[in-house]
Amino acid sequence: MKIGLTYDLRSWYLERGYSMEDTAEFDKQDTIDALAAEIRHMGFDTELIGNCFQLIGALSAGKNWDLVFNIAEGLYGDGRESVVPAILDQYGIPYVFSGPVVMGISLNKHLTRLIVTEAGVPVSPGMLISDPEDAEKCSLQYPLFIKPVSEGTGKGITEDSLVFTVNELRERAGYLLTRYNQPALVEEYLPGREFTVGIIGSGDDAAAIGGMEIECRDNLPYSVEVKENYQAFCKYHPIAAEFAEDCNTIALKAWKALGGVDAGRVDVKADRNGQICFIEINPLAGLNPVHSDLPILADMAGIKYQELIERIVESALKRYQLTR
Repeated sequence: MKIGLTYDLRSWYLERGYSMEDTAEFDKQDTIDALAAEIRHMGFDTELIGNCFQLIGALSAGKNWDLVFNIAEGLYGDGRESVVPAILDQYGIPYVFSGPVVMGISLNKHLTRLIVTEAGVPVSPGMLISDPEDAEKCSLQYPLFIKPVSEGTGKGITEDSLVFTVNELRERAGYLLTRYNQPALVEEYLPGREFTVGIIGSGDDAAAIGGMEIECRDNLPYSVEVKENYQAFCKYHPIAAEFAEDCNTIALKAWKALGGVDAGRVDVKADRNGQICFIEINPLAGLNPVHSDLPILADMAGIKYQELIERIVESALKRYQLTR
């Protein structure tokens, strides 16, 4: 069986003039090398395909694969994570991780909130801001937390994301709307402890494998800068026993409500009353064996990187009823 890898290599875009922030979600070569090595270790032939442009070129040249391990984030628009899965769907090529609909919805934090709330998952009260003047209509309880509605890896999140007045909200909203050219999501600030939970599997087979608490120095938000320098700014701990059941239950309920498959992460945080609330879901979680949250928390749960990748691939094979 031949497995192809689709991904966005950060250096490929940096060489073409894109900024560090533009490419914050993209992978380094060591991530691709580690993934390819683990898939080969499982006994599969492996081919490095690359990004959506390179995928289109390969398909046009008549190439095909039995399965594609897709970690391509995409570059433009709120459907960017949906591009590679949508292309593969049209060619009838099976792939690892969620399809275009789940990818598109989960990237939009507002749409995700609507779905998980309907499923009974607790979330912090919030609203969407499409114009700075929408701040005047906000009846939420301050302090508030504001971020772009369709970004990942902490992009658009800084210490200024925590706002205490309507003027601060209006000013920050204006900046985000201009900088990211998309609406902003505003939520009542969750002051409690923050956790991320790993999920492996699809449908009834999905299970929470454990998680970790994220403790940022000086109560900094988990921004792109903090994530990229987590050794200096963060401490990661296994989830304490008194929070584990609530975190796992809420994460798994959100995962099933969105229809995530194979593996991903769900971020949760405690509100002012200690209630664990859903923050966001990542069905395309980072897979660097050393620096990414999912492999780190999996290792805390006794699941080494090789086993993590094997369980992800096995989940996809089962979904498509494929045999090695």
